[in-house]
Amino acid sequence: MESLKIGKYTLEIPIIQGGMGVGISWDKLAGTVSKEGGLGVISAVGTGYYENFKYVSKLANNRPVSSANFYSKDALKAIIDNARKICGDKPLAANILYAINDYSKVVKDACEAGIDIIITGAGLPTNMPEFTKDYPDVALIPIVSSAKALKIICKRWARYDKVPDAVIVEGPLSGGHQGFSYDECLKEENSLENIVPPVIEEAKNWGNIPVIAAGGIWDKNDIDKFLNLGCAGVQMGTRFIGTVECDAHDNLKQILLDSKEEDIQLMKSPVGYPARGVITNLQKSMLNGTAPKVACISNCVFPCKSGEEAKAVGFCIADRLSDAYLGNIDTGLFFTGSNGYKLDEIITVKELMNKLVNGE
Repeated sequence: MESLKIGKYTLEIPIIQGGMGVGISWDKLAGTVSKEGGLGVISAVGTGYYENFKYVSKLANNRPVSSANFYSKDALKAIIDNARKICGDKPLAANILYAINDYSKVVKDACEAGIDIIITGAGLPTNMPEFTKDYPDVALIPIVSSAKALKIICKRWARYDKVPDAVIVEGPLSGGHQGFSYDECLKEENSLENIVPPVIEEAKNWGNIPVIAAGGIWDKNDIDKFLNLGCAGVQMGTRFIGTVECDAHDNLKQILLDSKEEDIQLMKSPVGYPARGVITNLQKSMLNGTAPKVACISNCVFPCKSGEEAKAVGFCIADRLSDAYLGNIDTGLFFTGSNGYKLDEIITVKELMNKLVNGE
């Protein structure tokens, strides 16, 4: 596999570890992936939970109050600093969802903390360069689901005299939120194999932007397939949950180890798009009326309208993802990609990278 250049940074191995929150990819996982030659990605979601609320100024019902505490600046800096202790000066990224409240603030927080690369999905980040103009060395990577989306972003970024340093094209087999409606997720035309080539062609119109494939990629055969299609690299999330260094609770890892293919399904989300995860006690409790009461404490994403959409769907995504991080099997929400059921062991990141590169 050839190295991957993103802005001024070079990855020895063209594998990006997907950003996973709450607390699945923080300092230990991201730092180790970067150390081993890939790109470790810190999730900026729910940083207020880091080290048992050490960096939070206000709690209610053991939840960070307001987006300012849920997206703690001090916690994000501590996560980045601790990841740096592992990976040194190797490239390190942060995933910051466009749909979050305080997006611009969190982007600036990450830049101030010394992040090298920012990845953004969950919406079209048409003004992303506005918030990094004081940090020209920070590379910017949007996540798209179509060539049309990339074209819109590039046209809007022209006013900043900027093009993406790379683009991730994500198909509908990824874990967590999708860039498609429920019905669109099931259409063959939206498979990763079918949406990658048009994005590659569109990328050529803007200076040959490196294209990175994501969503359902599992092993070296998958990686080789997309590299042969013309991609410069791949992004993988779920596979990294099955590592020793993954920041997730052991209970979360066990949920995936125990899951079967039929357990992994698309589900409704307060964000407005379907999300993929493991069907567990949470979904069953929603059906029988015993699910936790929805109360918007952290005000995490603006599409939820301060809890209105959460009440309509039946769960608060911030509370339920954080419960998964805390290891609460009864009330946690456990996101995974479509291949999550294939996890059957916990190995080190070093061992996993070796498998992905050499196919062993």
